[in-house]
Amino acid sequence: MAVIGAGASGTLATTYLLRAAAAARTPLRIALIDRYGQHGLGRAYATENPAHLLNSPVDRMSAVAADPGHLTRWAAANGIRHDGFLSRAAFGRYLSELLADAERMAGPTATVARVTSDVVGLTYTGSGRPLRLHLAAHGRIDADAAVLATGNASPATPFPAPASSRYIRDPWIPGALDGVADGSPVVVLGTGLTMLDVAISLTGAHPRTAVHAVSRHALIPREHRASPGSAVQPSVRQVPDLSPVDLPGLIRYVRGAAAQAPDDWQAVVDALRPHIPGLWRRLSLSDKRLFLRHVARYWEVHRHRMPPATARRIDQLRSAGRLSVQHGRIIAVTETPTGLCVRIEHGGRVTEVAAGWLINATGPAADITATTDPLLRGLLDSGLARPDRLRLGIEVDARGALLNASGTPNDIIVALGPPLRGQLYETTAIPEIRDQAAALAGRLLAICRGQATPLAAPGPPGMAGSAA
Repeated sequence: MAVIGAGASGTLATTYLLRAAAAARTPLRIALIDRYGQHGLGRAYATENPAHLLNSPVDRMSAVAADPGHLTRWAAANGIRHDGFLSRAAFGRYLSELLADAERMAGPTATVARVTSDVVGLTYTGSGRPLRLHLAAHGRIDADAAVLATGNASPATPFPAPASSRYIRDPWIPGALDGVADGSPVVVLGTGLTMLDVAISLTGAHPRTAVHAVSRHALIPREHRASPGSAVQPSVRQVPDLSPVDLPGLIRYVRGAAAQAPDDWQAVVDALRPHIPGLWRRLSLSDKRLFLRHVARYWEVHRHRMPPATARRIDQLRSAGRLSVQHGRIIAVTETPTGLCVRIEHGGRVTEVAAGWLINATGPAADITATTDPLLRGLLDSGLARPDRLRLGIEVDARGALLNASGTPNDIIVALGPPLRGQLYETTAIPEIRDQAAALAGRLLAICRGQATPLAAPGPPGMAGSAA
């Protein structure tokens, strides 16, 4: 089995595969592949900054589906003190230890090999193990099945960007922010959770660094209530039972429910969360596009909230003039002898900001058809995969099997997590990824045991991507 990506999605997929193999006493070898060698962490949890906190309470982040208190007990057993929100570094340690425990339980029947490389292509071999993964380091891995656990796509650049080392296209690439906190002003494109972490990192690293954040809506995430999990969750019966769901009706429902509980609107938002994939599927394509264009940002700042400790730090930075937030869009960037000149347009007015650095914190790219990732680019170009109708990610069937250009599912190439956002919308958080990983494990193990017959390889037989 080849698992491509070793962040939360790949780590949980591997963990559940190991558990399934151990329970069934089925021999299994797993290649867990990560381009940066951050196995068990991924970019999200590789940070070492203790001020980078999870944006969900500890009691909602268990990686064990049948044990909601697993993470809480793990933190207590390891002497990790917290106010209800763990650091992302601690959660990365938790995932890594969960994987290591699964390895010990499954070995020697099932084993994991950690591979550090980029997967740049995928070939159908036609015999033996049907899949061949081509690695950037001139190697290859043959497998019976592959899991695409590639996580969030890197941000797109929505403006003409100069070929300058002072423009950071993705702040989560290892080492991307090294040297940025030199005391010169920093412009950050985006005002979401990534901006908050970037601002905390840079202002903490240099006492004179100031951050100027820019986005079209200038909205920052709302703050979690001080006591996570203390409120009574609304009944599931409150969720509208409409088929199909229409966007105006859904907005009226959410506003009405929040108006009935003005001091507890967070519970209304959280109660909707498990129903989001079903509601999303029932929306028409035109309503989904309207949501993404006009509503999504408002939903996201209420759904993905920041911990109280993060909110306090952000308030301090804003009060001290070290963080400012501005409406607008960046229309041009030019390099100057001392740094960058960033031109920002809002309401027909253009302002210029002198900066030492410009950082893209807009979040995952919104159009997978524009991807430059060699593996995803090859899968799409060859017809082995197709984008979802919103082009937010790739399309799979209800079992997670990749659909080719003509819509035929392929049981031996599956995907989970953020690449499924176009179909599920709510698929980037640990509870959703955890449940997807658990469901995939049994099906993939059955294929490897010969208990299920994979469908014929869809699409053209050529390689998706190019071998280095």
